[in-house]
Amino acid sequence: MNLISRRAFSIAAVGAALTIGAAPVTGQPARAQAAPSGSVVTVATIGEPPTLDPVGVTSDLVSIITQHMFETLYTFDGEWKLTPLLAAAAPTVSDDGRTYTIPLRTGVTFHDGSAMTAADVVASLERWTKVSPRGKTTAPIVDSITAADDATVVITLKEPFAPLTALLAMNNGAAAIVPSEVVDGANPLKALVGSGPYRLLEHRPDQYIRLVRFDAYASPEGEPNGYGGRREAKIGEVRFVPVPNATTRVEGMLAGQYQFADSLPTEMLGRLKQGANVEPIMVKPFGFPLMIMNSRTPVTANQTVRQAVLAALSPNEMMLAAFGDPAFFALEGSIYAPGTAFHDAASAAGYNQHDPKKAGDLLKQAGYKGEPIRILTSTQYDFLYKMSLVAQAHLQQAGFNVDLQVLDWATLVQRRGDEKAWDAFFTYHTFVPEPSLITFVNPAYPGWWDTPEKRAALAAFNTEMDPSARRARWADLQTLFYTQVPTIKVGEFYNLAAAGTALKGYTPMPWPFFWNAELAK
Repeated sequence: MNLISRRAFSIAAVGAALTIGAAPVTGQPARAQAAPSGSVVTVATIGEPPTLDPVGVTSDLVSIITQHMFETLYTFDGEWKLTPLLAAAAPTVSDDGRTYTIPLRTGVTFHDGSAMTAADVVASLERWTKVSPRGKTTAPIVDSITAADDATVVITLKEPFAPLTALLAMNNGAAAIVPSEVVDGANPLKALVGSGPYRLLEHRPDQYIRLVRFDAYASPEGEPNGYGGRREAKIGEVRFVPVPNATTRVEGMLAGQYQFADSLPTEMLGRLKQGANVEPIMVKPFGFPLMIMNSRTPVTANQTVRQAVLAALSPNEMMLAAFGDPAFFALEGSIYAPGTAFHDAASAAGYNQHDPKKAGDLLKQAGYKGEPIRILTSTQYDFLYKMSLVAQAHLQQAGFNVDLQVLDWATLVQRRGDEKAWDAFFTYHTFVPEPSLITFVNPAYPGWWDTPEKRAALAAFNTEMDPSARRARWADLQTLFYTQVPTIKVGEFYNLAAAGTALKGYTPMPWPFFWNAELAK
């Protein structure tokens, strides 16, 4: 049985329910209801999502689920090029790069039965600039968001901003379009109503989330391509079940309990290959593990302490512990891997030092007095937990006092928002085609990397519209990344998932989706 690999990336051109029966936004479960007729696909996820509002968080777990319910103006195709979703075409951009005129598709219906208009888009985007960690980066730059008519939205900027369309296309911290009636300023949505091919039927926290086919869905045109093109809800119900234990996800797949399971331990590949009705899936490229440092706590606010952490770690040992088989990872310090538009090896020279003596000398220079370094991790992402154990050993060898705190993922996501509660946490980032979409580049993201030098370098990068010049500006930012060490990139890794052989038409992508897929009869 062969692994299914993602198609190769082509980055060179990147520049670019009805509400009755939906669970309330508060998360209280609705009464169980029958799904529309049709097949049911059960998906084992790593845990309970902290929210089903895709705007306020950049959690991949949230995005995997909510991308079926909510849609953005644009999305990415299989080569990570921008393509329209709720927009009718690419925006028309003024010569000075400050005015974006976006035509909207007509005939789009929300899950509450109302028709999408420009007024809904304006209300949604205004909320996005206030609530989303990604949207907040645009707030100082956006001059106005207005409706020219019912099918046209105009975004006026104070200065050119190259990442705007990519930010509008991202599915976490998403610029999700919802009816204006459910928007209440920067407050939680009044109801979880989107325009996607599936609507929310029922949410029982820690048990399941039931999404059912939205029969009035208006699909974009074109052949399916990545997240773009035609979206058809062939499956009657997609049921997301939180299964925090990775081994349980594997055993459930082998037993036929689930039709899809995400984020599986690589050492279980052999068992998956032996399954009669299971197909292992390697999503390659996928993402990169990160150790995020808190720039606001007394210990890790010290840049020299962060440099000591970087010097102490061995990415090779961490990746081997996490994935075992080198087929599932690569040692790569550049935030963008070889073959992508923003790859730059020279500015990543600080990667993979593993020099305990240098780390100890830096700690003495920093005046470190043995204060605990509180590191958050979670067993729900098995690979993150394993690499955090190796990191703990490396740091202790260099002279750090490590307090490793093992949490469930939802608690970790919640706690990382408290700047006083931690010094570092382990997470990962999926590939994104635009560097400004990377969470730790955003000064509002936990870790809060926001120095004067970084602000200047990021502004120069974001206002540069020439692709070649932008690559040079990105190298400047990556040089600063390895000097100030707001975060440590551990390497590149490829995700292992599994699907039942009865699931047909599934397209391997970093955020798995189930429109256009179906169950064989």
